[in-house]
Amino acid sequence: MLKPTKKTKIIKDYKVHEKDTGSSDVQIAIFTKQIEELAKHLKKHPKDNHSRRGLLKMIVKRKKLLEFLKKEDEKRYKKIVKKLGLKK
Repeated sequence: MLKPTKKTKIIKDYKVHEKDTGSSDVQIAIFTKQIEELAKHLKKHPKDNHSRRGLLKMIVKRKKLLEFLKKEDEKRYKKIVKKLGLKK
């Protein structure tokens, strides 16, 4: 789980407009950071299947958001993929 300070920093870095907190870009960035933290946890605790299931759910949600963003605005999609260092 992300701390509120980290979450607000991510929102600040990836927002599309001034009062943006829930655009696809922001959601993808938040999911990416949560996935990274959960992956670190699972390296320490490989038998934690409940967390592994949550990780897989987050990955699927992020993938759906990326597909949506690619369909809606390819420039923003390419920008966010490059900025987060994701594979296409």
